[in-house]
Order: sequence, then structure tokens, then C-alpha cells
Amino acid sequence: MNPFFNIDEKILSASDRAMKKCRAQFEKIEEITEYNQFKVQSAFIEFGISETHFVSSTGYGYDDRGRDTLDKVWAKIFGAEDALVRHNFTCGTHTLATALFGVLRPGDKMLAVTGTPYDTIHNVIGISGSGMGSLKDFGIVYDEVPLKDEKLDYEAIEKAVDDSVTMVYIQRSRGYELRPSLLIEEIEKVVQIAKRKNPNAIVMVDNCYGEFVQKQEPTDVGADLIAGSLIKNAGGGIATTGGYIAGRKDLVEKCAYRLTTPGLGREVGATLGHNRELYMGLFYAPHTVGEALKSAVYISAMFNDFGYDTTPAFDAERGDIVQSLGLENPESLVAFCQGIQSGSPIDSYLSPEPWDMPGYDSKVVMAAGAFTLGSSIELSADAPIREPYYAWIQGGLNFHSAKLCAMLAAQKMLEKGLLK
Repeated sequence: MNPFFNIDEKILSASDRAMKKCRAQFEKIEEITEYNQFKVQSAFIEFGISETHFVSSTGYGYDDRGRDTLDKVWAKIFGAEDALVRHNFTCGTHTLATALFGVLRPGDKMLAVTGTPYDTIHNVIGISGSGMGSLKDFGIVYDEVPLKDEKLDYEAIEKAVDDSVTMVYIQRSRGYELRPSLLIEEIEKVVQIAKRKNPNAIVMVDNCYGEFVQKQEPTDVGADLIAGSLIKNAGGGIATTGGYIAGRKDLVEKCAYRLTTPGLGREVGATLGHNRELYMGLFYAPHTVGEALKSAVYISAMFNDFGYDTTPAFDAERGDIVQSLGLENPESLVAFCQGIQSGSPIDSYLSPEPWDMPGYDSKVVMAAGAFTLGSSIELSADAPIREPYYAWIQGGLNFHSAKLCAMLAAQKMLEKGLLK
């Protein structure tokens, strides 16, 4: 290591101890990665994917064979009736909003059962902001079931779901919360409760950061609709933009009408040369997610060795790729993110500083030296500058690169006299 990077012996020793602790977890991750890779490869073979599926379309994009077949491959992999995978979803929030507006109508009720959703969806729902065309502006009612001790409150969910509820909304990942991300088994339990109390309720899952972390997806256990971003897990670090929606065929069709226009839906939309990267990203996704999971486990183990609170613990079962790290003060948050940035393959010379990031209620510091701007399957670290001063780390195209960045983050903190 030291011929390339001057890392203190204290950090190298902690890294060695972390690697020994992580062995059993790495083996479990490899087993899940292999299962999911076989699942993806089986779908590619079943639908006979070839060079012809990568051909670009322009204009209206009618009869784009690659686009239409990718939807089928995606649905097969995710245990869904149908899917809508498009490069022109601008981000995860846009994809989620398309799904919400696609299936909800004035007078419908959306019930979030994982507490208040992630910051950027607040304006979509109408929790904050006004006059921007939120769900609230269109007369869609919103309610939520708070978490209980940072976990799902199944009893409260059972009481809240009744015939007035149109959609039960689940956020799988933690967002900027310290609660555990949801495991498939927990999502399945919510689905069972919802369908028992109201068989007509639509169960939708924000699946961001959760794809390929376990062997099943929410649609495998009864969720009606899932959505996510292609610059997170499902794009494998290769897709440069886009998102996906998958689930019940009738619901996905409504989402397609929202994305384009009623009557045209999925029949239009030129792919402009993006097909190849979307297919290749999906193919790489299980492996890339495995590398990201290893990175999270390692960071958890090493910084816990230094004496910091890490959530989840290195040996905990995981429902997403996100790792939370309690750094205790703003100075340590910023130094950590600066260290991550310094080891990034892109923009390593930049030094992140807190700023007023759109969609957030406090300043945010973000390290994201990525090949794709804002990609969080590539190693990134960000944090709102507010108590209790936790950093949220996710991604890692390959474990060895992420390992280096984590050590450089510790080194930066050490140099500033902040490392325990």
C-alpha cells in the first residue's frame, strides 16, 4: 500500500483486523451474488439477447426490439408480470413520482408504513412545498405509520390499513434515518397484512439501494409495484442514467402512460443508443452489488474498530447497500467525505464542502468522485450537517478501490486530529 499511498500504520492495522472479521460475511455475500448472477444470466439466455437488441432507435422509437425485450428480461428477473425500463427516467425520485402519479387518482389515499419517506419525495407527496403539482395538489390524501423503535410497527400498520387506503407505500432503504433497511421477509409480512385488510390495496416499494442484495425482490413476495434508479444497484455502474418500474401489468401500463402520454405509453420512446449500456449494466448488477456490500461490511468493521458507531454492524443481515457511520461532529463528517473524495478515480483533486443541496432541509456534504455524475453504486459518502452527525456511505464498483477510499478517509481524519 505505502508505495502508492502514505497511510498510517494505525489505519493499516485496523484494516487488517477488519478484513479478518469480514471473512464469514464475504462468503455469504458471494453466495447471494452467484445466485443472482445465475438468475440474470438465465433470463438473458431465455430471451436470446443478441447484438440486434443493442440497435439504436430515433424519432418515435416505434417497435424498438431492444427496448421491448429489456422490459421482458427485467420482469423475468424481478418476478414481475411486466416492467418499464427507460433511460429517460431522470433519477430515482422521478421514477418513483411517475409510478405514484401513474396509479393514484384524486381522492385516493397513500399510506406510508415506514415512517416519513426520504427527503426528495416530500415535494412529490406535498409534505413540503406548494403549488408545484404535488399529489396533495391533485387531491390525493397522504398518511403515514411511524416506526416503533426504528422498526416496522406491524400492529399499527394493521390498524391503519382499511378500505380507504388505495396504496400502501414501503421505503426499503433507510434514507437519512438510522433505522435498519427492510429485509424481504419484512416486506412480505407487510404485503400479507395489507392484502388481508384490503385486498384491493396497491403495495408499492421504493426499491432503491435494495436490488440484488438478497435472493428475492419485493415483487417475488407479492408487492404490486417496485421502482428504482439505474445509477444505483440495478445499473451495475454501467448505465449512465435511467430508472425502472416493475410489477403488475395493469399498473406498469398506467405508469407508461404517465411517462409519455395516454394512448401512447410504452409504444414510443427512442432509445438513442442506450440499450447496450442498460443490458450490460443489468448483467453486471449482481456482481457490482456484491462488491458494494463487501465495501459496506468492511467500512463498518474498520470504523467500529476505531470506536465509532456503525449501522448496520459488520455482521448484520442487510436489506440494502447503505452503511451509516456515526462521526459525532461536523468536522469529522466533512473530513471523512474529503478523504473518500481524495481516493476517487474521478475528481480526486476536489474537496467537498457543505452546501444547500436542492430537496434537502439542511446543508449536505457529499463525496462522489464517479464516472457517472451522482451515481451511488459507485462509492459515495454524504451527510446532512445536522445531529447526530452520521455519514451515509454506499456503493463501490470494486471492493479494493472502496477499501482504499475508506483508509484514505481515516487518514484524512487522522491528519486533522479527528480520528479516535
